[in-house]
Amino acid sequence: MPRAKRGFKARRRRNRVLKHASGYYGARGRIFTDAQDQVRSGWQDAYRHRAERKRDYRRLWIARINAGARILGLSYSKLVSRLKKANIGLDRKILADLALSDPGGFKAVVDAAAK
Repeated sequence: MPRAKRGFKARRRRNRVLKHASGYYGARGRIFTDAQDQVRSGWQDAYRHRAERKRDYRRLWIARINAGARILGLSYSKLVSRLKKANIGLDRKILADLALSDPGGFKAVVDAAAK
């Protein structure tokens, strides 16, 4: 039986993995088996941390809103409850941006919620 070398397909598969691993330190970016392990690990981390990144951003927004609200004499939870009662539908991302970049606008939103 003739020998099959898997030339083109195997090379294409290896090159695809090595392309993903370019920039990794040492053998992890050059040697196929090391690169393959590292790329797979990287994909797992990327999958896992996509959800984590969303959590981290939400925590950051809440911290910023809380800081802005405390300057105005409210806590975060009281502010959010007043916003809900006043039917002000701003999400945390927008509120955090207001608190950081436009304190006057944030104060106007807080005052509208307090009524």
